Amino acid sequence: METLTTAFYDIIKQAASLSKAVDKINENNVFQQGNEEIRPLLDKIVKTLILPGSGISGMENIRELYLLLKEGHSCLLLMEHYSNLDYSILNYFLRREEEAIADALVAIAGKKLTEDNPAVAAFASAYTRIVIYPSRSLQGLDPEKDKEELLRSAVINNAATRALIRIKKKGGLVLVFPSGTRYRPGDPSTKRGVREIDSYLRLFDYMCPVAVNGEVLHVTSGDMIDDSVSQDLVRLTAGKVINCSVFRDEERAKAEKAGVEDKKQAVADAIMTELEKMHTEGEKKRKQFL
Repeated sequence: METLTTAFYDIIKQAASLSKAVDKINENNVFQQGNEEIRPLLDKIVKTLILPGSGISGMENIRELYLLLKEGHSCLLLMEHYSNLDYSILNYFLRREEEAIADALVAIAGKKLTEDNPAVAAFASAYTRIVIYPSRSLQGLDPEKDKEELLRSAVINNAATRALIRIKKKGGLVLVFPSGTRYRPGDPSTKRGVREIDSYLRLFDYMCPVAVNGEVLHVTSGDMIDDSVSQDLVRLTAGKVINCSVFRDEERAKAEKAGVEDKKQAVADAIMTELEKMHTEGEKKRKQFL
C-alpha cells in the first residue's frame, strides 16, 4: 500500500504552507479555531479514498441531537476511532448532509496531533478543537523524574476543561473519541474506553454514538503521514440519541450491584460495548453497499 505521504505529497506540502498551527500547547492556546483554507485539502483526500456508497446511516439521529443543541441542551458525539481521517470523513459527510451541523462541531484532540509533526499539525488545524493532554500519554511518566511534565499536563487539562465549559455554553457540538486513541489490530487495550468519558457524560445532557465501518487510512508505527492508504467504502452509523445522566446513572448502578469498584471505567466500558454492537451491525449493512 502507498503511504499518505507518497499518495498525497503535494496536498501535504500545500497544507503545511497554509498552516498557522502552534508547535507547543499551553494553557493559553488549548482552544484552536479551524483553518478553513486547509479543510478543502483534506476533503480532496477523503473524496479520493472513499468509494461510491460511502456516507452516514442514522443521519436523522444526528439531526435530532442538533435540534436539542439548538434548544439549549449540551450535546456530545461519541465516535469510534480507527484512523486520523475518521474526523475528516465525519466532517465531510456532515457538510454534505447539513453544513450547519458540521459548523457546530468542536473536537477534543490530543496534544500529539499538534506537537509531534508539523505536517500532522497542519491537517489537525483544519478543524476547530480543544486540545487536551490525554491520560494515555501520562502512562509511564515517573512522579519524581517527570514532575514538570505532570504539572504541564494538569495545567493544560484544567485550561481545556474551562474551554470545554465555554464551548458547551456557546452551543458547540462536542466530539469525543471515547477510546482516547486509534484502534490497533491485535491490541484490545486500544479499544477500551478511557475513564474520563464518565466526566463528559456528567457534564453533558445528550449524546449520540457513532460507529465507523470501512477504513481508508491504516495505522503504522510512525506518524499519521506514514500511515498506509487504500480506497474503501466507508459507512458511519449514528445511533439513537441517549440521555447522558440516565445512561450514566444506570451503568453506575449496574456496577454497584455487581461489586465493581471503578464506576467511571464501568461507564466508559458500557459506551464502548454499545459502539462495538453498532460496529458489528454496521459492518453487515456496509456489505450491502459493496
